[in-house]
Amino acid sequence: MNPLRRTTTTLFVTLAALLAAGQAGAQETPVAIGLSGWTGFAPLTLAKESGIFKKNGLDVTLRKIPQKDRHLAIASGDIQCAATTVETWVVWNANGVATTQIFQLDKSYGADGMVVRNGITKIADLKGKTVAASAPGTAPYFGLAWMLKKNGLSVKDVKVVTLEPQAAANAFVAGAGELDAAMTYEPYLSTVRSNPTAGKIIATTLDYPMVMDTFGCTPKFLKDNPKAAKALADSYFEAVELIKREPKKSFEVMGADVKQSGEAFEKSAAYLRWQDKAANQKFFAGELQQFSKEAADLLLEIGIIKQIPDLKSLQDTRFIQ
Repeated sequence: MNPLRRTTTTLFVTLAALLAAGQAGAQETPVAIGLSGWTGFAPLTLAKESGIFKKNGLDVTLRKIPQKDRHLAIASGDIQCAATTVETWVVWNANGVATTQIFQLDKSYGADGMVVRNGITKIADLKGKTVAASAPGTAPYFGLAWMLKKNGLSVKDVKVVTLEPQAAANAFVAGAGELDAAMTYEPYLSTVRSNPTAGKIIATTLDYPMVMDTFGCTPKFLKDNPKAAKALADSYFEAVELIKREPKKSFEVMGADVKQSGEAFEKSAAYLRWQDKAANQKFFAGELQQFSKEAADLLLEIGIIKQIPDLKSLQDTRFIQ
């Protein structure tokens, strides 16, 4: 073989070996995330489908798990991280499922609400009535308790039928189960918006601003994978920026995940605000702690938790700096 050709061949083989070694050394960190079809979580889907997670060194699996079961998946090790409401982290930690919030996802601006029959004029009229809501320890159940308390009632004053948000909205519109009211959220709340003869939305998070979602992981995952945790936060913020740059395409991707058109998804998204890095830094500087305290007091009062956990340990701000 020609000496020059042999040298060139050797060089290419060496370069190929170096590239392969580099790719092997840059393996993506696997992470399984538990979430639901809630509109506020959709940028996580966008980050996966658009390749943002992969670009940032993450091999993400998104698993749809009802909120009432998400902590069980964390406790079993099936998932390492989750998206859920702020008060839910209080419940999980109070019940021995150690988890830490690392960034905020969204705030509801009318995306969560209570629907009632047209003959009901105020929330106080629900005394003795039947209300559909998710199981105790979930956001819809907490929202029900919050709204009732603000109107002089408690969950003991109503009959609660356990239904997940989508099923609750569908059953309410269909007139099934003799429901007088239901707790649900977007995109399912729009089912009632488009069926006014079935009932009306009597209150949302515009009236009672108590639904805010955050993303968190187990302390072990954060300790073992600090770079991956930072990449998760950065990826979310990148997805929020992508929505601003390419809204139509982003809405189509996020809508497809919940079997909605891009246009329909955009309408449901109008009732919430995804939170960027600046909003996160502001939220974690005080608002989170204030709300967590009020939420924990209510959770204790209605018997969801037996003691309030150390609220200071429920957040880690390193990854939003």
